[in-house]
Amino acid sequence: MDISFEYYKIFYYVAKYENITKAAMVLKSSQPNVTRIIHILEDQLDCRLFLREPRGLKLTEEGKRLYAHVAIACQHLLDAEAELCRDKNVCSGTIELGVTETALHLFLLQNLHDFQTGYPEIKIRIQNNTTPEILKSLQNGRLDLAVVTTPFELHDALACEDLLTFREVPAGGPDYAALSDRPMTLKEFRLHSIIGLGYGTASYEYYRKVFIEQHLDYEPAMEVATADLVIPLLQNNLGVGFVPEPLAAPFFENDSLVPLTLNVPLPSREVKMLWDKSRSQSRATATFCSYLRERCQRNLPILDPVDRTPFHCHNIKSADR
Repeated sequence: MDISFEYYKIFYYVAKYENITKAAMVLKSSQPNVTRIIHILEDQLDCRLFLREPRGLKLTEEGKRLYAHVAIACQHLLDAEAELCRDKNVCSGTIELGVTETALHLFLLQNLHDFQTGYPEIKIRIQNNTTPEILKSLQNGRLDLAVVTTPFELHDALACEDLLTFREVPAGGPDYAALSDRPMTLKEFRLHSIIGLGYGTASYEYYRKVFIEQHLDYEPAMEVATADLVIPLLQNNLGVGFVPEPLAAPFFENDSLVPLTLNVPLPSREVKMLWDKSRSQSRATATFCSYLRERCQRNLPILDPVDRTPFHCHNIKSADR
């Protein structure tokens, strides 16, 4: 017997509400059409399914037996439809994200909390490393996405988008205030124990090129493992160094850091988002990329680094820069 499931669905709603008009409204159909389908079903099953009473319809004994089976089947299918609709609207998954220390503090920290509030089903695992190591992991398929600082050499397989442009400023602790009365040459600056990131980092390469243009070697007297160590070392008068201007601003205001001036301008740097063009992005990764683009377009201010909103990520692996 080949009976359309749509007929059983109409029978289910008529039996459930014991009323043709209510069933037609739920089914978004007409009352005559629902009545016609019930008659066809009764003809195909060769039995009467409903009795008409003053207050509506009542199932016959045959109708009750049929409804006991049809109700289970229909409810299962309706539940499945609802679950699929929910899954369409709920984005889930895990993102393997590589990020440098500077990019983390300048751009990501202020955005991760709101993202995970809006998309609680998406987990983000962060690998904190140098720009070259992160790009290598991205090309090897160990990362879905990277947010890093320039400079770096862009591989042909990688797509790249700008997120933030920033400048770094020379600074020292309070004991170096006397150096702020006039612009210094890079040659003078390097006499005062430079504190900076070590070889193999984007920051090291950036300043190496800046100093080479002035025919000087860039040799930090004190190399640190992570960018967030530079500021406290400067505050304790252990030397001079370069700090991203948005992060340095609050420390300049409370006089725990002193802004210094050079007689040559420092080129701007960028925070960039990268991914492998040869691999399709998961829905979770694509959602996160779109979110970062939207935040970038809104040009949100950078938060005070000493008063950031806490965020929740999973398995943050700290290395350097």
